[in-house]
Amino acid sequence: MSAKGCYHLQVFKEDNTNLDSFKWIHAVFVVADTTRSRETKICNAYCRTCRKRGPFLHACLECVHFGCHKHIREHMKYQKHTISLDLVYGQIHCSCCDDYVYDAEIDEITMENKMRSVTFKKRLFDWTSWDATEDERNQLHHGTKRICITQESTIGLRGLSNMGNTCYMNCIVQALMHTPLLRDYFLTENHKCNGVPGTCLVCEVSKLFQEFYRGARVPLALGELLHLIWIHARHLAGHKQQDAHEFFIATLNILHKHCLDTMPKHNSVIKTEEMKCPCIIDKIFTGRLQSDLVCQKCNGVSTKIDPIWDFSLDLGPMTLGGRQPLSLHECLERFTRPEHLGDKDMILCSNCESYQKTTKQFTMKTLPIVVSIHLKRFQHMVKVDKISTAISFPEMLDMTPFMSRSKKESPFPLDNRYSLFAVVNHVGTSIDSGHYTAYVRQQCDYWYKCDDHVITRANLKEVLESEGYLLFYHKHLLGYE
Repeated sequence: MSAKGCYHLQVFKEDNTNLDSFKWIHAVFVVADTTRSRETKICNAYCRTCRKRGPFLHACLECVHFGCHKHIREHMKYQKHTISLDLVYGQIHCSCCDDYVYDAEIDEITMENKMRSVTFKKRLFDWTSWDATEDERNQLHHGTKRICITQESTIGLRGLSNMGNTCYMNCIVQALMHTPLLRDYFLTENHKCNGVPGTCLVCEVSKLFQEFYRGARVPLALGELLHLIWIHARHLAGHKQQDAHEFFIATLNILHKHCLDTMPKHNSVIKTEEMKCPCIIDKIFTGRLQSDLVCQKCNGVSTKIDPIWDFSLDLGPMTLGGRQPLSLHECLERFTRPEHLGDKDMILCSNCESYQKTTKQFTMKTLPIVVSIHLKRFQHMVKVDKISTAISFPEMLDMTPFMSRSKKESPFPLDNRYSLFAVVNHVGTSIDSGHYTAYVRQQCDYWYKCDDHVITRANLKEVLESEGYLLFYHKHLLGYE
């Protein structure tokens, strides 16, 4: 990449007034570290055409005009202006080149603005250095073998032996092994166990990550993992077929408890409105579900917020328009649609101080890094029947329509897009029989089908046309807290 931007940016920089304008706009609208800057940003950072605050708001640096992704391009073309600034990431865009450009001089200005920011300096320098021990130095000196991951690499792909109806476990393990932030956590050996050896499920999962990503291809047998699950979740013990969703929730629960048990105990705990657990499981998988009860007499609202690991979505009849849902979006709409409770479910309203009819609605207060979706295909009636209705699901999922609304929240739109990275399927007619397989995403664009010990190449079309039982979506863009 050239240290100098395009020709049009060089012409733009020849006027020192333009550089001063860029420096000021970047400091106020991109960094926005001071209270005055944030107030200026809130009052002025919106599209001058559609009045919206996104998506991808830009500022024209030649006339300080603000526009969203669509209207800023219309403005640049009509006014014959060239250089604009992305107000989210601080990137320079050239309308003549129709591309974002890098320039070393511009980069120095942005870094100077960021270094003046208290928040940025804290993110940059608030870290702990690594002082290698003598053994670690010897390992680094002698362990010169490097595993290089290329586009055609199969690093991270390992088949799993079926030890007798253990396909439900194998598919969940495949999904966990390909969860990006979980993989990064364990491969950097962040887990330091203080428990009894051989009893910690987190230690066992850490070993599995090392086995998956060391380059070997021989299928693994998960005997020790299964043994630990049976010890800590006795309802899953036995050699009969189990539900993959139930196994997933039980595994997260055990990992969560073992993470807490082996973490350093803190004397002081900061209590907030939404208590957050510091363990890696909670950071990745836990969201907050908001439940609102609205009194039909006085419109008083009673709100409750609970942690949630996955969203279990109904597929039964009597949904939107009196029919079964046909897409994941319709399932989520049904999940977050207001429900009128009957006379038997009247709630004591704290405002009216009497029992009144109410309306109940679920929304997402906060979203986790990984959104796990369970399509409820098994109906527990007289016998457990399977709903095989085709439910279409997208590669990219926007969760914004299902979020809670609050006047106290930031006026700037959040990026709630999620990308699909794993799908678990069930083949068969009963929860007590059949077979589980999984599709996993490797290196962003490559998909593989995991059928116990057999790993085969797949494509996105094949994944999206599969039946779908458990869907795993990863947040598309991560931000600092």
